[in-house]
Amino acid sequence: MAIIANLYIDQGTDFSVTVDVTDSAGDVLNLSGYSASAQIRKTYASSTVAASFGTTISEAAGQVTLTLTDTVTAGIEAGRYVYDLQITSGAGNKTRVIEGQAIVTPGVTRS
Repeated sequence: MAIIANLYIDQGTDFSVTVDVTDSAGDVLNLSGYSASAQIRKTYASSTVAASFGTTISEAAGQVTLTLTDTVTAGIEAGRYVYDLQITSGAGNKTRVIEGQAIVTPGVTRS
């Protein structure tokens, strides 16, 4: 079962969050051979992806870092979205690690 956590993303800024991945016993999961993908959509049923996160895996630490550039966040309309992070083992087993709402807040300062 995935952990539920909401993300707050400031529109027009760089965004980064690191997710610790553990096994059912709470021990750090070695992510050697794993891949990761994460997306934001307006609703669970939406066929359109609002944004795809960049993912970086720190294998031995059991961490996945999700990133969005300032250009990407500027292109997302302010509002509430849903997101999740899915990891895939080398054997093809998929696990949803974390999910929740992604709240994109508008900015005031313009370049």
